[in-house]
Amino acid sequence: MGHAPADGGRVQAVRHGTGQNRERSKRERLLRRARFPVVKSLDGYDFSNVRLPDGYALDGLLDLDFVPRAQDLVFYGKTGRGKTHLAIGLGMRAVERGMNVRFHQTAELVLQLGKAKRDGSLDATPGDVGRADLIILDEFGYVPFDIDGARLLHRIIAGSYERRSIVSATNIESGKWGTIFADDKLAAAIIDRIVHHGRLFEFTGQSRRVSEALMFGRTPSESSSETKKKTKEQAGTLLD
Repeated sequence: MGHAPADGGRVQAVRHGTGQNRERSKRERLLRRARFPVVKSLDGYDFSNVRLPDGYALDGLLDLDFVPRAQDLVFYGKTGRGKTHLAIGLGMRAVERGMNVRFHQTAELVLQLGKAKRDGSLDATPGDVGRADLIILDEFGYVPFDIDGARLLHRIIAGSYERRSIVSATNIESGKWGTIFADDKLAAAIIDRIVHHGRLFEFTGQSRRVSEALMFGRTPSESSSETKKKTKEQAGTLLD
């Protein structure tokens, strides 16, 4: 009888450990399903060149307040400005909170949808997307689609409307999306859905990849201003 409290403590510890293992296994499973190409953290992410929508606070973004509201985000800016990094970082934060996330390079997704259509398994694809709380479409518009591909992508976006969040990373302004989708009316339908519950984030500044390129001989001891000046001079030499 005198050992009951100690036994109870051991049982509690076992239950606590079991619960932790289940949570860890769940997060690992969600991370595999998300299919992120690389691991990216938001620790130390530089937001100085990210222009947030008017009236929208950074805390709201980092708290993922847009996900339960099924709001869409468009990350717009030139290549190398950190759009994909931020999208993956938010996606990984969502996974840590137990949310279902799907990461897709947009052109690859369209190819997968086209193959699924030819194989007669297209109906299964929306089912996988339907389990997601957040969809990330990277390199949106980098490769133009034919009309069939555009319609397949529209099917995913329309099916997610007011049901789940989509984060799109693109270097094409929305006014030129008609050239991507091979059909102005289809592009307008997609824009209408994204804009209705969406927010635009503009990424400016210098390319992060160029500024951090090893081929330019950047060293950790260089100050930020020295690095930018040196990178600009060397990038100019390469482009001449």
